[in-house]
Amino acid sequence: MSSYTARSPWKVSYHVWQALFLREAVARLSSDRIAWLWLIAEPIAHVALLVWVRTLIGHVRFIPGAEFIPWLVLGITLFIMFRNHMNRGMEAINANRGLFAYHQVHPVDTVLVRCFLEAAISSVVILLLIAGFSLLGHNLVPAHPLHALYIWALVVGFGTGAGLVCSVIATTLPEAAKFIRMIMFPLYFLSGVMIPVQYFPHELQYYLLFNPMLHAVELFRVGFFEGYRAVNGISVLYLHYWVWGSLFLGLLLQQRYKIRLTAQ
Repeated sequence: MSSYTARSPWKVSYHVWQALFLREAVARLSSDRIAWLWLIAEPIAHVALLVWVRTLIGHVRFIPGAEFIPWLVLGITLFIMFRNHMNRGMEAINANRGLFAYHQVHPVDTVLVRCFLEAAISSVVILLLIAGFSLLGHNLVPAHPLHALYIWALVVGFGTGAGLVCSVIATTLPEAAKFIRMIMFPLYFLSGVMIPVQYFPHELQYYLLFNPMLHAVELFRVGFFEGYRAVNGISVLYLHYWVWGSLFLGLLLQQRYKIRLTAQ
């Protein structure tokens, strides 16, 4: 009599995600001798450089209800996290193509696991930035921790949803990946990361508010600064529409083009 016991689909998926996570983590940590250090140091160095450049050339130094340097650090960190989620999720299917020979591994698994790993790394980075800038005399401790964590989780979800959608587009149409990366550059400046939205003309603010990352950045800052007031029109409900809409569309596309994604 056979002792084999069939595993449930959820248990199979869990084991697949666990194996993929370990594979991704080992690959990221062992690419060279200092990969483990660079994994954390690179985003921190990126944020520090942008803060330094913005401080040197910027004309806007006064932010009502917030200290300028922490205000800037939070915006840069949140947007970089979203961008990294989307970019690494977009590349996940092509990077793990050889694993699709195992029928338990699906394209959507590789994207979800990569985004989860990126979320873990980003969480460590923001904690180190909070500790580091606090030691330098800048108050970066959130005034409303639960609110800040809630917005952080929403942006993780949004980045994952964008990664799911873009991975299908970039895998079926490789040339599109270049245009998706190009879009990130203007989006960076239109999300209120380095320049307060309040300083733009009201006519332009109306159009900027269509950008969900502007809502995320402003709401994230509200969680850190007690006296900070977001620009009029910022809505957590609008951000929710984009988060759940991108996740639903991404999963739908992954299922619709599953055979094509594994056959590329």
